[in-house]
Amino acid sequence: MRASAPHALVNTLRGVLAERYGALSVELLLADHGATALTPFGAAGASAAPVPVVNSAEGRAFGSRQPHQETRHGDLVEHHFPVAVRGERTGILTVWLPAERSVPDTVRDLVHTAGLLGHELLVAERDTDVYRRARRLSRLTLAAEMQWQLLPARSCSAEEYAIGAQLEPAHDTNGDNYDWASDADELTLAVTDGMGTGVNASMLTHLAVSALRNARRAGISVEDQAALADQALYAQYRGAAHVSTLLLRFDFATGRVQAVDAGSPQLWRMRGRAIERIALDPQMPLGMFEETHYKAQEFGVRPGDRLLIVSDGVYAVRSPQGEAYAERALARALHATGLLPAAAVPRAVLRDLADFRAAESADDALVLCVDWFGKPGHRPPGPAGSGRGSR
Repeated sequence: MRASAPHALVNTLRGVLAERYGALSVELLLADHGATALTPFGAAGASAAPVPVVNSAEGRAFGSRQPHQETRHGDLVEHHFPVAVRGERTGILTVWLPAERSVPDTVRDLVHTAGLLGHELLVAERDTDVYRRARRLSRLTLAAEMQWQLLPARSCSAEEYAIGAQLEPAHDTNGDNYDWASDADELTLAVTDGMGTGVNASMLTHLAVSALRNARRAGISVEDQAALADQALYAQYRGAAHVSTLLLRFDFATGRVQAVDAGSPQLWRMRGRAIERIALDPQMPLGMFEETHYKAQEFGVRPGDRLLIVSDGVYAVRSPQGEAYAERALARALHATGLLPAAAVPRAVLRDLADFRAAESADDALVLCVDWFGKPGHRPPGPAGSGRGSR
């Protein structure tokens, strides 16, 4: 695969698996932007009919991140292997094997192969559009194209944490965005919501996220990250446009979290069966006023905690009876998704939101889930780090 042309990874792999394992068919299915379907990637790069993630064998392998197999015609076995990179689920590798070749050693090799394919796809997408094109169930708007290019991934996992995130509508998103980065000692998260719609909102958010990344990569505090991004936005828009932002920095050793709440995203925590909103003191959105000073607050997380960050396009949505989603439905959704991995939670919450709301929303909806595992043997923060909760 490393010697293959970027657009020809599947063809190259198909030949290798046929020669080595007697594979009769090899197919790559790529997850669409909404993570609702898996689109087959053909030999020439053309996509066929998508396979739904819900109620399909391929979808079960994708959701569980575990291999799944089906026996057909008695002498053939169809295997589905998750294709992922550091927790980011890219799609499914489907391989048909003769029954006599479908043995544990072969399955183990193919699991490893699917992992290698995930890494090679990540590199190949720098040089070709064929895989990005195959993922699209419909054409992205220009604003959505800008937003998806800005995102780090839809999920990520490490020893200390697992993250899952999703934006809707996937093909027409505007100003909502998220970003993350980690090193040996800490994880930094940013959830942003640029005001307005369309390309203007995407350009505003692009400037905000780039400014936050520039400040973060300078190794400064979350307070100063917010301040520098605020200055960059004000210099460009002079207060006429602003970006609501939630910044979080997790310390791996202690479970302490520094937070700057500069706008509308809300933060919820599930600890055991208890759910509470972490009610931080609100500060000015980025870019609203010149030289705003930001102050970080602290709360604590413990191994087993689940955090959910939602934009106003989620918590403020109302039912036909006029009830806001955050009043009771959000807590119910958190309980209902308690056994799902972090990567699957945002999609499940957004499905629940679609059933809840009175009508289609014109606003973006963003859900980001963090499962906290912490460093093995670290000391959890005491009561002082529990945060202020409204539920």
